[in-house]
Amino acid sequence: MELNAIADKFSELGHKTRLTIFKQLVKAGSEGLPVGNLQQTLKIPGSTLSHHVSRLINVGLIKQHRDGRTLYCIAQYDALQDVINFLTDECCIDASE
Repeated sequence: MELNAIADKFSELGHKTRLTIFKQLVKAGSEGLPVGNLQQTLKIPGSTLSHHVSRLINVGLIKQHRDGRTLYCIAQYDALQDVINFLTDECCIDASE
């Protein structure tokens, strides 16, 4: 994955509120969480949550899905795996034996 894209993901996850949002969504699994539940759990105003969710969407870490009147936020595990792979794909290649 391109270095800039990984850096953008790290940048967004470097904010305490966004990292907390993302962690809650990872814990929720592939079905995600309704935005209202996320807001209630984190005890943050809707406008603040919307701002942070938008930033995570922009870098591909989460997506939103509407089911009727309920809007869900869903962690994108492929994007998370890209970040993990970036950190580990050259593990120990410069280590001496």
